[in-house]
Amino acid sequence: MRFLDEVKSAVTPRAAVLVVGVVALQLLFIASYVGALHHPKPTDVPFGVVAPPQVLGQTVDQLGALPGMPLAPRAVKDRAEARQKIMNRELDGVLVVDPAAPTDTLLVASGGGTVLSATLTGLVTGLETQQGRTVRTEDVAPASRSDFNGLTSFYLVVGWCVGGYLCASILAISAGARPANPQRAVIRLGAMALASVAGGIGGAVIVGPILGALPGSVLALWGLGALITFAVGATTLALQGLTGIVGIGLAILIVVIAGNPSAGGAFPLPMLPPFWRAIGPALPPGAGTWSARSIAYFHGNALTAPLLTLSAWAVGGTAVTLLTSLRGKPGPEPRPEPRLEKPPLPA
Repeated sequence: MRFLDEVKSAVTPRAAVLVVGVVALQLLFIASYVGALHHPKPTDVPFGVVAPPQVLGQTVDQLGALPGMPLAPRAVKDRAEARQKIMNRELDGVLVVDPAAPTDTLLVASGGGTVLSATLTGLVTGLETQQGRTVRTEDVAPASRSDFNGLTSFYLVVGWCVGGYLCASILAISAGARPANPQRAVIRLGAMALASVAGGIGGAVIVGPILGALPGSVLALWGLGALITFAVGATTLALQGLTGIVGIGLAILIVVIAGNPSAGGAFPLPMLPPFWRAIGPALPPGAGTWSARSIAYFHGNALTAPLLTLSAWAVGGTAVTLLTSLRGKPGPEPRPEPRLEKPPLPA
C-alpha cells in the first residue's frame, strides 16, 4: 500500500492523463508520417499536351490511360501557353509533340519538387520508348543547385512553424496558459508578432544571402516567414486559451503531425495519398511550403490562396485568444480580515 501511495504522489491523475495524451500523439505521429510518405506515387498530376490536332486526342488518351492513372492530361494550345501555365503553377508538366521529328519535348519545373519532375520524366520516357520515340526534358523553373531535392523551402517553413508554437508555449508555461485579461492577451500577441518578425528575417537571410540555398526576394520571404510564425503562434495561444496546457499538444497535432507530412515538402502534393493531399493546402506548413516555392522559383505566382489560408489562421488565432481572455482566471477568494478581540477590562 505504501508503494501505491508513493506512485499516486509521484504521478498525479492529471499527469497520468497528460502522459496518455503524449503516447497518443506519438502514435499519431508515426501513423501520419508513415501513412503519407511510405509509398509515394503520382495520381492525377495536372499535365498538359501540345500537339497537332491529328495526334492530340490520341496522345491525351494514351497519357490518361497509363497504369494507375498517374496523370490528368489536358490539351494546351501551344508551347508559350504551356510555359505560362507551368509558371502559374496550373500544370506540373507538359509534353510538346513534334510529329516532324523523332524527339518530343517534356517541360517540367523541378522548383516545385524534383521528385515529381523526375517521376514525370520517367513516365513520359517510358511511353515514348514504347512508340519508338525519344524525349528531351526542359526544366522551365529549375531548382537551385544548392537546394537538394527542392527541400529548402519545406525545411525553412518547418523552422518558422516550430518557432511559432514554441514561442507561444513558452509564454503559456511562464505566465499561465490563459491570459488573465484582454490587456495581457494583447501583450502576448504583440510579443508573438515581434518574435515572428525576427524569425522571418532571420530565416530568409540564412537560406538566401548566407547559405545561397534558396533564390527569390529576401523581403518577400521575410514577410512570408513572419506571417507563418505568427499564424502558428496565434493558433497555439488560442488553443491554450481554450484548453489550457493541452493546447500545446493540439498545436503539435495540427502543425507537426497533420501539417508536416501533408505539406508537399518531401513529396509534392500529387504524390501523396488522398487524405494528406486534401488537408495539406489548408494547414500552415502546406500553405507556407507552396508559398515559399512560388516566391523562389515561380516569380511569386499562385500566392493568393495560400496567403489567404495563412491569414485566416493568424486572424482566427488572434480572435480566439482575445475572446478566451475575456473569461479571465478566477482569482482566489479574499480571506476575511481577522477580528481583533478587545481585552477584557480589569475588574
